[in-house]
Amino acid sequence: MTEWIMSNEPVIRLGFFAGIFGLMAIWEILASRRELTTGKGRRWVGNLSLVLVDTLIVRLLFPTAAVGTALIVADLGWGVLNVVSVPYWAALLISVATLDLAIYLQHVMFHALPALWRLHMVHHADLDLDVTSGSRFHPIEIVLSMFIKLGVISVLGPPLLGVLIFEVVLNALAMFNHANARIPLPLDRVLRWIIVTPDMHRVHHSVEKPEHNTNFGFNLSCWDRVLGTYKDQPAKGHEGMIIGLKSFRERSWQSLPRLLSMPFFKPAETSLRSGSEGSPGEMEKE
Repeated sequence: MTEWIMSNEPVIRLGFFAGIFGLMAIWEILASRRELTTGKGRRWVGNLSLVLVDTLIVRLLFPTAAVGTALIVADLGWGVLNVVSVPYWAALLISVATLDLAIYLQHVMFHALPALWRLHMVHHADLDLDVTSGSRFHPIEIVLSMFIKLGVISVLGPPLLGVLIFEVVLNALAMFNHANARIPLPLDRVLRWIIVTPDMHRVHHSVEKPEHNTNFGFNLSCWDRVLGTYKDQPAKGHEGMIIGLKSFRERSWQSLPRLLSMPFFKPAETSLRSGSEGSPGEMEKE
């Protein structure tokens, strides 16, 4: 099993990415939740180009990625789950839940610290939300996130399969909960007790700071509920809310070169603080 996972991990992840991406894209066409404010062309080219850059950098810097690190940790006998004996199924559940909590806490940290917010605002500056938004992150944020993930894996000692499941689920649910897809409200109310739904996560992308500092979860919704960052609905409703940041409203910011340069145009203002984000014109003069 270990050898099979290591040999097929890139193919498995790419296959799930392509399959879920296609399903979400079709769903958005058949049952869109909001009318888009900008055309898909420029945004999709910018967002997907960023995904390609991120993937190449991660594979270059971390050839074995998270799954390979789990194998090394197991061989060395590091980590809690390599020391404490628990049933394999329990180790899988603990691994997925713990890694998900780590991603939640990391997300809060990227909002709280000015230097990290500079990077993370690339994700929030998207003028609309759809399936491509779930993978729109600055390469430096992706690299830092990978270091954090590898640190958690080293301490936890999860089984390889647990890490692979988490990686696939994280990628799939990121596309799902960023999708511009309509879910019947009664079903949404049930689903969001377990996972983060598109309506739940969309609040996090509101232009209003009190709203985009809520609903930090990507997979499990329990962390927001338990840790007090859950918000049910946006004040203006999903059709009336404005997505993105008060800065970077020009469509030219959606191109790959400008997405890569965006963190270096933003004053060191923390997302969790109040105050002006500054206008693009002001930032370019700095």
